[in-house]
Amino acid sequence: MLSLATVLALPLLLVLYFLWTFLLLLFRQARSPLRHLPGPPSTSLFMGNLPELHDQENTGLVARWAHSYGSAFVYRGFMGGRRLMLVDPVAVNYVMSRGYDYPKPDFVRDSLASMAAGYEGLLTADGEMHRKQRKILNQAFSAAQVKSFTPIFWEKAIRLRDIWLDFTASPTSFFTPADPLTTQEALDTLEDVDPEPATTNTLSPSALTTSFLPNPFASFVPSKASPTFTSTVTSRHAPSNTMEPSSTPCRLDVLPWLARATLDVIGAAGFGYAFNSLEAAAERRENESELARAFAVIFATARKFRVMTVLQVWFPVLRNFRTENAAMRQATATMRKIGLELIEQRRETVLSETEKVAEKTASIEGDKTVLGRDLLSVLIRSNVAEVPTQRMSLNEILCQISTFLAAGHETSSSSLTWTLFALARNPAVQHKLRAELRSLSIPPTLLSHDASPAQSPSSPSLEADPHQSFFERIMQLPYLDAVVRESLRIYAPITTTMRVASADDVIPVGLPFVDRRGQKCEEIRVRPGDIISIPIQALNKNDDTWGADADVFRPERWTQGRSDEEETRTGSCGRRTAVQGLWGNMMTFGGGNPVNGNRSCIGYRFALSEIKIFLYVLVRDLEFTIDPAIEIEKKVNVLTRPCVKSEPHRGNQMPLYIRRVPTDTTHEDVYHH
Repeated sequence: MLSLATVLALPLLLVLYFLWTFLLLLFRQARSPLRHLPGPPSTSLFMGNLPELHDQENTGLVARWAHSYGSAFVYRGFMGGRRLMLVDPVAVNYVMSRGYDYPKPDFVRDSLASMAAGYEGLLTADGEMHRKQRKILNQAFSAAQVKSFTPIFWEKAIRLRDIWLDFTASPTSFFTPADPLTTQEALDTLEDVDPEPATTNTLSPSALTTSFLPNPFASFVPSKASPTFTSTVTSRHAPSNTMEPSSTPCRLDVLPWLARATLDVIGAAGFGYAFNSLEAAAERRENESELARAFAVIFATARKFRVMTVLQVWFPVLRNFRTENAAMRQATATMRKIGLELIEQRRETVLSETEKVAEKTASIEGDKTVLGRDLLSVLIRSNVAEVPTQRMSLNEILCQISTFLAAGHETSSSSLTWTLFALARNPAVQHKLRAELRSLSIPPTLLSHDASPAQSPSSPSLEADPHQSFFERIMQLPYLDAVVRESLRIYAPITTTMRVASADDVIPVGLPFVDRRGQKCEEIRVRPGDIISIPIQALNKNDDTWGADADVFRPERWTQGRSDEEETRTGSCGRRTAVQGLWGNMMTFGGGNPVNGNRSCIGYRFALSEIKIFLYVLVRDLEFTIDPAIEIEKKVNVLTRPCVKSEPHRGNQMPLYIRRVPTDTTHEDVYHH
């Protein structure tokens, strides 16, 4: 037994530890080189400027701060801790190109790990583990492999269009599926605070989450274990010129439907797994799979704010005392079990293929054989690779599965939702886009093709898909490309990213500034532990780069004035004034010039191809409008999701009006003029 002296000493030691750690933090803040940088005054002793930043995407706060304090300034975080905010393109390029020198802060990794079921996924791994994983996974997202996914994109887009066309043809069949991850208590509360009669044009509750902490799996409807019912939605594969116009637009929350469609896509393309989310929603199945219930528990826990989470940032020893309730442990076990089932279902096939070509190559990198290069096949082969630098552990593979299920569908559905919103608010742009889409005719064989489930992405037959040239022409449509670029610029799915300095360093700036001491500065000194915020959305709307109309949705900026745009890339001193993004001189997909550590989006080609295929199918045959009286706000928690300002109790939603578009219009004239 412990002696009385030991029992009395333990509390004293704990008090001394916390006091000493806190004093060291205060001393570090007092000596931080960031203390000399300008910035807004703190509005809270405990929370600093964080309450103001909570709604920054709707208030333009970062842009106002940059206008007042320059392109590199300091704001306050928890307990007044100084955080560096960078809007200077040169400084941003420097930090973002050094992913291993400036990794994610521990509290960001903790949050992502809680949602991706571990620290060994691509989003949370660092250093050599991340380098190895990135090298292995690159082949699953190569340009050639993404092309093999386009039939899957097409099939799911057609199915979603058919469901929506059915609503326009039969308004009485309209409904919006409830969020399968919402507890019954939450739904009961919704009914209590917002009673509405059942009418054909009434928006039903959808994607109910905390309005400021949206559930990243708000529309997750896996239905593999669900019983089969006769679908209430008929299949429509006739050419669009046979479709009759609808007299009355149908009001529809597009957010959950798009989330279900993109979930089906990542399930089929990434893992050869049929979630059948769209079918479950169309058939109004009320039951949910155990995987959906598991994600519900995990994300409900991850999005809760706890004081302990904040204290763990300041006092790392507290991380050793983390606890999980029984529901969380069960949910994690369920995710692991289903992940193992996915692996086992494919392992035999993958290993058999590997053995057949073993004499041709001993490396999984750059494999040019018939081996499947879909994500799951790549993961399974990496688990049995003999070379350590090409081998991933079972835990790493399980983390990748949950990571790509989450990131692979939610970012695309968010981007598609905001793009349809932008088109609804800009009918002239929508009309011009539709004219271009209709100028590219669908091959008759594709129009009459039965919408059966696409083949496994590992199947060699997809490599020689007869419709591949048609899909490639969709990718090359100039105005469609401009619309997608402009939407991803204005409505970046991830609006902010954070990094932390791992060593003493000097960050260059493109525009010198004057610090609090009145001294001119051409660089910023940082020390280990200094937190750096990169406001992606603010950079994408920087008027120094994009002009006075940077806040305006104008796709023509991507097709006109290229020479003028290039002149803004560099200043008189030769330094860039635009960020070196992975795609389109934007930070939407991360940095594009890695020096030490590539943390840019590995699946950006996948996302762009998926978005373009869906827009081609949906906008070609459907018109999207929005009630001008509705004000849509952005709500951010990792991803940016829409919310109706006057209906915060409904959570995330994007109510649009859809109408079938006849072909006897003047859209073609609009496009050609």
